[in-house]
Amino acid sequence: MSRGNESRIYCGNLPPDIRAKDLEDIFYKFGKIVFIDLKDRRGPPFAFIEFEDARDAEDAVHARDGYNYDGYKLRVEFPRGTGPGRGDRGDRGGDRGGGYVSGRRPGPPSRRSDYRVIVSGLPSTGSWQDLKDHMREAGDVCYADTYKDGTGVVEFLRYEDMTYAVKKLDDTKFRSHEGETSYIRVKEDYVKGSMDRSPSPKRTRRSPSYSPRRSRSRSRS
Repeated sequence: MSRGNESRIYCGNLPPDIRAKDLEDIFYKFGKIVFIDLKDRRGPPFAFIEFEDARDAEDAVHARDGYNYDGYKLRVEFPRGTGPGRGDRGDRGGDRGGGYVSGRRPGPPSRRSDYRVIVSGLPSTGSWQDLKDHMREAGDVCYADTYKDGTGVVEFLRYEDMTYAVKKLDDTKFRSHEGETSYIRVKEDYVKGSMDRSPSPKRTRRSPSYSPRRSRSRSRS
């Protein structure tokens, strides 16, 4: 039951002719939707959307709150007193990384990994959610963020996914949620975890070489 509460979001300020299918189109990219409960019988329409994974619900709140849909600025938040990192109604997110009372947070989800790539060449309208969506082709993304200089950071759950991203997503066409496109560069970021991976290749390169001896023995002629 508590899992369902953390996975459920509220969506308000919807157009009067909104349909459940429209809501699915708005939110499907964030993860698997369990159900959509659209309330449009009387008064302004609003809806509750439940995801299978609470982290997908959190992504949807970050990316779609304030999103302009058909001239309506959507209000997307966790229902009062629910949402990740929230205890009861009185918790206003005073801790580092905690949410505001509406469920909004100033940045992306804070799950981190050492399997990190640096992305450059992002368009000015590219968001961290756009970047996360693009990099999901390589595997499970646990963290993504973008910066004003057109760079970004993406972290994967697995080393194999990170290396796949470097090989296959470097110099690929990136598209922002506003339709702006650019070709991005993807490079591995050698952080603390890289030291664990490097010793074995370095050792194999130090194989004994007998070239100095050969050059000596040839001095007869």
